Amino acid sequence: MSIIWTILIGFVVGLIARAIKPGNDSAGFIVTTVIGIVGSLIATYLGQAMGWYAAGQAAGFIASVVGAIVLLFIWGLIKRKT
Repeated sequence: MSIIWTILIGFVVGLIARAIKPGNDSAGFIVTTVIGIVGSLIATYLGQAMGWYAAGQAAGFIASVVGAIVLLFIWGLIKRKT
């Protein structure tokens, strides 16, 4: 059941990140979900490295959205070069 929640939250985070970031991001359901999930993981590991979160503690919703936005900027840079 936790995998389903991870996918749903990742999708919502990905949608919010795509809505906040300016520009045309033509990505489908799966890419949006993956960006949300990976953005949350980036925020979690970065927060743990900086001492904001304890080991085993997940990032919050806002930090997950920020991580997804950072990932979208990186995705845009890579996509533009190819």
